Amino acid sequence: MRITGVLSALAITLTAACASVPTQRPGSARYDILITNARIVDGTGNPWYRGSVATIGDRIAYVGPSVMGLSAKRVIDANGLVVAPGFIDMLGHSEFAILRGPHAVSKITQGITSEVTGEVHSAWPNDALGAQPDTLYPWRSLGEYFKYIENRGIAINLGTYVGTSSVREAVMGEVTRHPTDAEMKQMGALIDSAMRDGAFGVGTGLIYLPSTFFSTDELIALTRYATPYRGGYAAHIRSEGTGLLDAIRETIRIAAGAGTWAEIRHIKSRSLEQMQQAVALIDSARAAGIDITADQYPYIASGTGLSAMLNTWVQEGGEDSLVIRLRDPAVRARLKSELGADSAAGIRTAARTMVNEVRADSLKIYEGKLLTEIGKMRNEDPYDAAFDILIGDQGRTSAIYFSFNEDALRYVMRQPWVSVGQDAGAVSPDSTGKWRERGHPRGFGTFPRILGRYVRQDSVISLEFAIRKMTSLAAQRVGINDRGLLKPGMYADITVFDPATIIDRSTFENPSQLATGVSYVLVNGTPVVDGGQVTPALPGRALRGPGYRSIH
Repeated sequence: MRITGVLSALAITLTAACASVPTQRPGSARYDILITNARIVDGTGNPWYRGSVATIGDRIAYVGPSVMGLSAKRVIDANGLVVAPGFIDMLGHSEFAILRGPHAVSKITQGITSEVTGEVHSAWPNDALGAQPDTLYPWRSLGEYFKYIENRGIAINLGTYVGTSSVREAVMGEVTRHPTDAEMKQMGALIDSAMRDGAFGVGTGLIYLPSTFFSTDELIALTRYATPYRGGYAAHIRSEGTGLLDAIRETIRIAAGAGTWAEIRHIKSRSLEQMQQAVALIDSARAAGIDITADQYPYIASGTGLSAMLNTWVQEGGEDSLVIRLRDPAVRARLKSELGADSAAGIRTAARTMVNEVRADSLKIYEGKLLTEIGKMRNEDPYDAAFDILIGDQGRTSAIYFSFNEDALRYVMRQPWVSVGQDAGAVSPDSTGKWRERGHPRGFGTFPRILGRYVRQDSVISLEFAIRKMTSLAAQRVGINDRGLLKPGMYADITVFDPATIIDRSTFENPSQLATGVSYVLVNGTPVVDGGQVTPALPGRALRGPGYRSIH
């Protein structure tokens, strides 16, 4: 996909884009935009059919056969293309990234029109209780944050959970102990406020500090603050390795104890057998009336900090404390013993861990290389190399972990309760066309990869099943009842793509490559991708959950 001039260098103007598309006289138009001759995949999971979709303002006004007499200010001939609801990314990290790059180019070029964020931290609370707001992030509530992003303008719609790390840090700072009853009530009050402002529920990442210090009972108690607002519990669970099944059992217990639903983030496994057991466990819970679902991305490698390969005890106190500890020979010896035991079990192996991005210029030569390769380059043990890179990079290094199983990925993809979340924030190039950072290829290719590889090439799932995952299933999960389907009256979030060519191009070696095959993307009725090019439009809105709608 070619991008030309945004704010002169990123996009073409919408007026110029329209000039290449056949139009009818405005005086005879009934609709604003008419997409005709399309294969309609409406998001329900029903078989596709040939027809037209039309919009008036920010809403869908017509979905049905391409009958005579349909007219619009602008007509798009979608012959050979699929028209679907705009894709909903169930796991993004764009709450702050969208402020730096509001056009969200890496998202909209995949067909994404909406994102749900707030996995570990959230946009609010963003300060300690009683502290003055940061001048860069001046909002004092989640409601103020939503107004802030709408006033600034964003290309996609954005909703969020309230993150347990954010509420914990606001009340307790970085301490590692369990909260007192008074602190639990303070955190609960923050969650209640966020739910009233439109949060979808409570989000947590239980391998990350400081949320890892929460007990199961504490998570149940905090999630109960979301339940009256029909909010749920979404978790990066405590283990995706040998402890996967126990981590799922904990999630089921939290949902049952809080009396609400739960979402397992980026479900994955190191073996097909283990994934089959995980799916059976979730199906059993669902059969018992506990509403558990999951999302996934279509890659067998995960991406997070290089420090995440280390056990929690060495990370306590944050990056500065980590760096100090890594200088201690006794600490390094203990860590190497722990990592060696895990490696023998096929977990956290140096041969499957790639340094992805470093901040220090002197360490850039190691980007895109496995720890085993780096060890040879530095003539030292691969884990010692990892420790030294973390020291030199002040603990900020990111890594890719090639740890998971393709057959397990495909097996869980076939489950009807698994939606799609790419686990990456929005990225846009700067005025020179340069991408600011390396990332995981999932941030550029998740949705087209499913449609291109797993639908078209390998027939793992059908087109209609995939689109349902990406649209109505996601909307249903978080309580968005006016998006996710091609249906009159719904918001006009629409993605048009070529099923014969859509594919991801991003790789682990060169992740910042845009996907191909997405022709048009409408957000609230306004094109943000037009004829395969990004436009300067910023029509996105805040997505507020059922708690907000019930009291406003």
